[in-house]
Amino acid sequence: MNFLKSIFLGDKALISFVMILAIGSILLGLSASSNIEYAAKTGTTLGQFGRQFLFLIVGLFMMLGMQLVNYKILFGISKLAIFLSIILLILTWAQGTVIEGANAARWLRIAGGLTIQPSTFASLSLMVFISGYLNNIRNQKITLKNSIIPISVTLLIIALIFPSNGSTAIMLSIMVVTIMFIGGFPIKYLAIFGCFLVVSGGLFILVSLTFFNSSSSRVHTWINRIERFNNPSEDSLESWQETNAKVAIVEGGLNGNGPGKSTTKYTLPQASSDFIFAIIIDEYGLVGGWLIIVIYISILWRIIVIATKIQNFFGTLLVFAVGLPIIFQAIINMGVAVGLFPTTGQPLPMISAGGLPSGLLAFPLESF
Repeated sequence: MNFLKSIFLGDKALISFVMILAIGSILLGLSASSNIEYAAKTGTTLGQFGRQFLFLIVGLFMMLGMQLVNYKILFGISKLAIFLSIILLILTWAQGTVIEGANAARWLRIAGGLTIQPSTFASLSLMVFISGYLNNIRNQKITLKNSIIPISVTLLIIALIFPSNGSTAIMLSIMVVTIMFIGGFPIKYLAIFGCFLVVSGGLFILVSLTFFNSSSSRVHTWINRIERFNNPSEDSLESWQETNAKVAIVEGGLNGNGPGKSTTKYTLPQASSDFIFAIIIDEYGLVGGWLIIVIYISILWRIIVIATKIQNFFGTLLVFAVGLPIIFQAIINMGVAVGLFPTTGQPLPMISAGGLPSGLLAFPLESF
């Protein structure tokens, strides 16, 4: 136990909650992805287990590596990361890869057949950059002049993400405004910024529908998702997914059908990612679903405790900037699964298959 304490320098309770989710993602992914491996004939269910285990190991090493970095230099690193993010997002536009049949090229394929989603890297980089910039001007009167840089960088990143990943762009916009509010940004500037984002998004949709009126465009996908949410009886693939997610929740009942015993997962193409919360309830019941919710609430509680303990303005903003998006994304994912929101394509942080348990990176910050 003392050995583990010497390795993990951050908040022990927070790390424990994150590790429970990360380790659980391996077992949940093994069950939920079995239909994908079988249908694609690309391997066995152990293939998904191996990938998730690899992601967990990489995430752990990244977390341990972050403990060696003084968080005060992250603002400087974020400037380079922003520049790299812009390049990656442009490359995604030019030669992005479509994953699992979606009509959005959000991924870049790298060596060994692995893929990365630049919007995730860009979002994290932007949140760190905004935190650092707000820290640098904390003793100044915030004016339109010294607001140009953070607002311009935010608009550029969001503009590059929005066409192919509208839900991520909207979520990032909300998180940036939230951090600016916490950082003392004037309400009137936040209101202007928010209105500009809404108007710009509306103009993009209008132009897309007017000049690029294709049934395969992302704008049509967004509109169709909202229409299907308002009219769930409509016959379509995504309505079918949403309906089957609700069926999984009903079949799970209070105690669930047992680990690996979900049958609805075979009718959910996104069972291991977008709708994994429905599979959790199917197999572990409402008890398991509420346990996941309680863990996320506990993570939020520890984020607030850590942020208020740090005697440094940048450190406080940084913990909120990295931690709050994880909770917000979890709310969106679980809300979609139970029918509160239309489909967004947002995964369940640290549980959904196919990516690093990104929350691992945020939690050693308290020790610096």
